[in-house]
Amino acid sequence: MICHVLPGDAHVDDFLESGIEGEMLVCREALVEGDISGGSLDEFFANRAAYITRTYGEDPSTYKANVASQFRRLLAVWKGDEIHLWFEYELFCAVNMWFCLSLLENLGADVYRVPPAHLTYEDRWNGFGGTRSEDLQQCFNARVRLTNDDIQLGSNLWQTFRKADREALLRLSATPWNAFPYLREVGEAAAAIDSAPARVIAEIQSEGIDNFNDIFLEFRRRAGVYGYGDSQVRNLLTA
Repeated sequence: MICHVLPGDAHVDDFLESGIEGEMLVCREALVEGDISGGSLDEFFANRAAYITRTYGEDPSTYKANVASQFRRLLAVWKGDEIHLWFEYELFCAVNMWFCLSLLENLGADVYRVPPAHLTYEDRWNGFGGTRSEDLQQCFNARVRLTNDDIQLGSNLWQTFRKADREALLRLSATPWNAFPYLREVGEAAAAIDSAPARVIAEIQSEGIDNFNDIFLEFRRRAGVYGYGDSQVRNLLTA
């Protein structure tokens, strides 16, 4: 089996047009925010569904059908299956990928990371947004097969992020890894997630910027490493 995990629904049509072979799953989560506790996978998904319901008003059954089901499909892979994780460089996508790697850690599948390889360094936090089918093919051709150590690192990063273990996040992200470009920047952002985004918002507002669209664009310019969408920025404004 060949399976592709896309970072969101916005990329589905272009992926289908690319002609790349394989089954498609969609990651519809934002694990960078909210409750990520749970002693079991079932409890974890229940806590996530409750958070999404409280914050965004979504029915828990929708979470189970459209979100949790996609992750559970990963648990059905076999040794030798190919799993391609299409995740961007910034923290939003990194955390989702770390979670996927924690699920895949002991399943024996051949796991690849497909990066947004078409980006320049200056645009590194922009991800797959605005890509065309030919861009996706370029990214797929640049995929990197993850070693067991890579997968273990991703799983460890997920566990330390869940625990909000700042020191461990900094330690794990300090060494360059070919499969995880910009990991140091992302790890530092993860370690400061409880204070840095709110501080950036406060700085922007202190400069007299009060229109949401302007605030959002300025936040993306100053703190693009977080990869926050408009929902996360709105939540910061109302926190």
